Amino acid sequence: MQLKLQRFGWCVGFLALATIALAAADSPTSSTEKARQAISTLQSNAPGEEKAMACKRLAVYGHAEAVPALAPLLADEKLASWSRIALEAIPGSAANKALREALTKLQGKLLVGVINSIGVRRDPKAVNALTSKLKATDPEVASAAAVALGHIGGDKAAKALTKSLNQAPVGTRSAVAQGCILCAEGFLAERKQAKAAKLYDTVRKADVPKQRILEATRGAILARQLDGVPLLLEALRSPDKGVSSIGLRTARELPGRPVTEALAAELASTPPDRAGPLFLALTDRDDPAVLPVVLATARNGAKPLRLLAIEVMVRGGNLACVPVLLDTLADNDAELAKAAKAGLAGLWGKEVDEQLTARLPQVSGNPRRLVVELAGQRHVAAAVPELIKAASDADPAIRAAGIKALGETVGTAELGALTDLLAQAKSADDVAAVQAALESACTRIPDKAACADKLLPSLAASPIPAKCALFHVLGVVSTANALAAVQSALDSPEPAVRDTAVRVLADWSEAPALPALFEVFRTTTDETHRFLALRGCVRLLELSGQSRPEKVKAYGEMMTRTERSDDRKAILSGLANVADPAALKLVEPLLADAQVQAEAELAALTIAASIADSAPAEAKAAATRIQTESKNQATRDRAAKVLGQLEKGR
Repeated sequence: MQLKLQRFGWCVGFLALATIALAAADSPTSSTEKARQAISTLQSNAPGEEKAMACKRLAVYGHAEAVPALAPLLADEKLASWSRIALEAIPGSAANKALREALTKLQGKLLVGVINSIGVRRDPKAVNALTSKLKATDPEVASAAAVALGHIGGDKAAKALTKSLNQAPVGTRSAVAQGCILCAEGFLAERKQAKAAKLYDTVRKADVPKQRILEATRGAILARQLDGVPLLLEALRSPDKGVSSIGLRTARELPGRPVTEALAAELASTPPDRAGPLFLALTDRDDPAVLPVVLATARNGAKPLRLLAIEVMVRGGNLACVPVLLDTLADNDAELAKAAKAGLAGLWGKEVDEQLTARLPQVSGNPRRLVVELAGQRHVAAAVPELIKAASDADPAIRAAGIKALGETVGTAELGALTDLLAQAKSADDVAAVQAALESACTRIPDKAACADKLLPSLAASPIPAKCALFHVLGVVSTANALAAVQSALDSPEPAVRDTAVRVLADWSEAPALPALFEVFRTTTDETHRFLALRGCVRLLELSGQSRPEKVKAYGEMMTRTERSDDRKAILSGLANVADPAALKLVEPLLADAQVQAEAELAALTIAASIADSAPAEAKAAATRIQTESKNQATRDRAAKVLGQLEKGR
């Protein structure tokens, strides 16, 4: 039975699509002429597919004159459904009459189809005939008749269905119950609540499948309106999962403040394992009275409900929840405090920032730390004065949070607050925290030149740890005057300052640092600094706009100034990216050096592949040598591939 109803739903959808398609393809031919042509097709010896298309056209253009041509097709197994599609859509009583007349002529599936179409058209004159079909020996016919009566509705249909409900065979009883429920829905639509409730109750008390009882229970509650609250609460308390689930669904639908109040009272006495679903059903109600319940639950409910309430408040985005969330930050339960913090982080709006800023001076301990962190996450500029205080707090956790939050909130004008904190820092941890905050701020602030102007005056008077931290921050800023300051530190008498300057230059993001790094590489006696400078030179050469000959010259100079294997490997990694025969010549001597042979072979092959078009002879010579001499099979295979490419390019 269910499959037949689904098929009808498909037919209705198909009809809608057909209507759109036909309208889109409309021609100047009038609707009357289209209908006449379709009728003519049905009355001819045209193939079945053409007649099916004619039925579709009559569903769009047909009127009463098409019914005589469509009615005979109700007995045609191949065209019956197409005929019914048209008859369901054609306005007027003629189509109803044709379908009613077919009730006495058809059997089996064809009869079921006609009954379904009568249900679609809701023909009240068919009630008597359909009532007689309730006693049909074919369960599909009886079931279709019951559902059709439900769609038609009214007192007469309701009486027939009620009488049949307890007498119907087991195989059709579910469909009769469905018809009763459909009838009751019709009464509800007509505001005949008492009749609807009576019909729903009849189904609830009948020996019918559970699903029908659940549907009738929902309807009985809704039909009674506020008087349905006791039945609603009974359903919610039921140990049967299906009944309690229908209660939760109906709790979302039954309107009225008294219902909300009753559900709130029920929540207080509901067992913990069932309270969550009831709370969520309550919060889904479209009723202003729900918000106070949510706020109260977030403050005083059991922990699982408080967590749910926080989630609901954040999802709703009502600013009335902000004080509750701020209070929850002080809760002894870490999970609740964490949820409140996450909730506040997810609420956006100036009002939230204002409440955070106002709360900051009022809290201490862990709640203060959490509010400070929130102010940083939300970039609340108005909170900066309190964040500066927090950054000097005696509590290490609050102090660290305050420093970090300043890095997330300050603008150029307030960078001085961070440099002051850096100068006053008494531990390596505090120095590192302020450095990270300054780097965060300078990364975020778009005007790097203004950042440099704020930072540079602090260098001279800063203690050595603070000075070194500032050099790292200047590396983030990367302006010309920042670079000059770091370069000047290379001559510092303080080893820590010189070491920091080399490390910052080695990581500099732009090519202007290249000359200073070359100078360090040429002159330093510190092997660590030498390698850092070399690594920085290789990286910045790639970023520089130097020509290939200039790069080859630079790599050549580096190569002549070192015999360390690690240095040469770094140089080879850069040379591999220079598509020039001269670069290949620099690599070739290292092919015989066992310490760097593997890196030299890969570099040579990379260069050879890149100069295959411009210098094929040099590329072939290098690849051939490596294919012959390399001890690594993968490298030999790669050389063969390069040689193959050279052959193709000839």
